[in-house]
Amino acid sequence: MTRKKDNLASFGFAFPAGSPHVSRTMMLAELTLLLDYVQDPAASRADYIQAIVEDNCLNKRTERNRLISKRYLLELYALDHELLLFRALLFYWRRDPAGRPLLALLCAYARDSLLRASSRYILPLPAGAAVTRESTEEFLDSLAPGRYSPGKLASNAKNINSTWTQSGHLRGRTNKKRSHPTTTSGPLAYALLLAYLTGVRGSSLFHGEYVKLLDCSFDRAVALAQEASQRGWLVCKRVGDVIEVLFPNLINEQEMGWLREQG
Repeated sequence: MTRKKDNLASFGFAFPAGSPHVSRTMMLAELTLLLDYVQDPAASRADYIQAIVEDNCLNKRTERNRLISKRYLLELYALDHELLLFRALLFYWRRDPAGRPLLALLCAYARDSLLRASSRYILPLPAGAAVTRESTEEFLDSLAPGRYSPGKLASNAKNINSTWTQSGHLRGRTNKKRSHPTTTSGPLAYALLLAYLTGVRGSSLFHGEYVKLLDCSFDRAVALAQEASQRGWLVCKRVGDVIEVLFPNLINEQEMGWLREQG
């Protein structure tokens, strides 16, 4: 398991003991401002840090707030073009603006253990089910009883619920209810890539945890993959029940080597 995590870390996945959600949401608004400001797709991690801290592209009032925002954006999204997870996020972000909330969720999910855990509570809920801060607190506390103080547990639950609202899985401000996000071809392609990097292949890609985050059926997911293939965002070939998905425009030779080692 340790070797697999190390391998996945090479692509940008993360398995932290802590979580940005103890203090922040997935920061969709801040990520949008940052990526609007830094337009160069080959920008370095240092370029993103400069944009946040020195240029104050997020319009924070104090240097401390800029530094805190930098910290959590790095934890959630890596902001490193050398890492496939972020490079692919940028690729689909530029090409599918409507899919940005789900793209951000997918990337944060791959890097935040607490957000991953919370999906076990949110995703099984039927449409219209009520989600309160207290119900999320109860679930989070069940993961590690007594780990967080009541105040911190309330903060964690509020941030987690806000993230799932930003992604479209919840709706409402005070009285939140389970809803279904609108999935487009960009997030579907990104979800397939994330699953592919974990070693999943063929039709199983469409049944894995990343596609499940998108709340769409198998048939809808396949249709979106074929749409993405027509746009050149991936390669999707289907013959009967056999499906092959490849990412020649995104995975470089070194990364293919890592995938072969993983296999």
